[in-house]
Amino acid sequence: MTYQNTITRMQGIVSANGPSWAAIDPESAARMAIQNRFPTGLDIAKYTAKIMRADMAAYDADPAQYTQSLGCWHGFIAQQKLIAIKKHFGTTKQRYLYLSGWMVAALRSEFGPLPDQSMHEKTSVPALIEELYTFLKQADARELGMMFRALDKARETGDAVEAKRLENAIDNYETHVVPIIADIDAGFGNAEATYLLAKKMIEAGACALQIENQVSDEKQCGHQDGKVTVPHEDFLQKIRACRMAFLEMGLDDGVIVARTDSLGAGLTKQIAFSKEPGDMGDQYNSFLDADEVDPANITNGQVFISRDGKLLAPKRLPSNLFQFRAGTGVDRVVLDCITSLQNGADLLWIETEKPHVEQIAEMVDRIREAVPNAKLVYNNSPSFNWTLNFRQQVFDAWEAAGKDVSAYDRAKLMSVDYDGTELGAEADEKIRTFQRDAAARAGIFHHLITLPTYHTAALSTDNLAREYFGEQAMLGYVKNVQREEIRQGIACVKHQNMSGSDIGDDHKEYFAGEAALKAGGAHNTMNQFEAA
Repeated sequence: MTYQNTITRMQGIVSANGPSWAAIDPESAARMAIQNRFPTGLDIAKYTAKIMRADMAAYDADPAQYTQSLGCWHGFIAQQKLIAIKKHFGTTKQRYLYLSGWMVAALRSEFGPLPDQSMHEKTSVPALIEELYTFLKQADARELGMMFRALDKARETGDAVEAKRLENAIDNYETHVVPIIADIDAGFGNAEATYLLAKKMIEAGACALQIENQVSDEKQCGHQDGKVTVPHEDFLQKIRACRMAFLEMGLDDGVIVARTDSLGAGLTKQIAFSKEPGDMGDQYNSFLDADEVDPANITNGQVFISRDGKLLAPKRLPSNLFQFRAGTGVDRVVLDCITSLQNGADLLWIETEKPHVEQIAEMVDRIREAVPNAKLVYNNSPSFNWTLNFRQQVFDAWEAAGKDVSAYDRAKLMSVDYDGTELGAEADEKIRTFQRDAAARAGIFHHLITLPTYHTAALSTDNLAREYFGEQAMLGYVKNVQREEIRQGIACVKHQNMSGSDIGDDHKEYFAGEAALKAGGAHNTMNQFEAA
């Protein structure tokens, strides 16, 4: 609906309610409605699901059309990210948000910092989704508010051309609200618990839920040891629970990202139920590390399975966990992915131990034999040492090609001594093009970094503390922060405006007219940045 149509609609509502509504200004009401085009989280989820589905179709047609996101642990971080994207690229197209369970555990739990083991409150996840979108909607209100002020000024000066341009810009305004892929971990319990949490996350605005195949009460970070997976049917029950939650909430096109941790998981908590040879349970059990049993040597407490007419004893640890055979990780990943896609998942997430395009591609090639349009969400994880990994990949490729690598020590390639070398430059170029290359070769539709803003917050705070509490003192802040904010056009340099002070002034005027006591007067110190 256009700006003028919205005003007309408000005029009709006010007029229909008679003299008692005469003090309500229809244009002010229209502006407030336009500034909040998403009254509920469910409105956001429905809007963003359509964006994500369209992006998935675009990627299927052209792998160069991949999407990206950064993990955000606070609404302000998400807001500044989207403001920056609009400033630098003019559009938010193909850019999403990622909500990391790791960062919720480490930064948002009422227990304080926790490891990524699903020990944080499950409700903290939907609460963060709601917070992220609250800040993105506020970014819309702020930017539109500035456009409304400019429109008023154009009208006051009689500049009809500028007024028309601004009305057109308002009609075609691109929101800061983008899709979010939200981490539901292993579902925080059984399928019913997963369903209940999924509903809360969808109500908060999530159009895409990422769920993993680890045991819920044994869940580990994807890049740590000790991971334990569940049989396929257990995981598929949770995928169905997420789908049912989407459908119940009226989100027919909600997106489910099925994550497998099988590549790095060598343990399972239970033996899968199997009705007949070759079914999912039998395939899962076939990966167990098991020895054929001599009936004469059965020991106390052993557990047995039968396979091909033989009695086998799976190896069980003192923790009561069962062990998979070494070298079965890739086969388990492929089976996980195929069965997930065949049972309602939309996208895959394969947690790997390193960022290697061909390693990922080899698994995706096998998956696509069964599901041709299979595509991935991939974690460009800060847990990887990207510099060392890619320098070693280049070293190995050179060595295999017969190139002289005697000037390099493979074990010490992280050294700053290699920064200016040919090998270092080639590795950096491979890092730069990793997302593009992996999208084209390895079926990666969405590239995300789980914890980038955790690391940037730590780095920038360390740098400021070093300068401010050192010899630079106040200059450490002014030179490295405020001066750069001004020169780079960072919106937050006017922090009162960013926090909503001008929006509040507008509302005061809408509600009180000439009696409004506004904060943005001549003596507001933010006016010092008008030239910024």
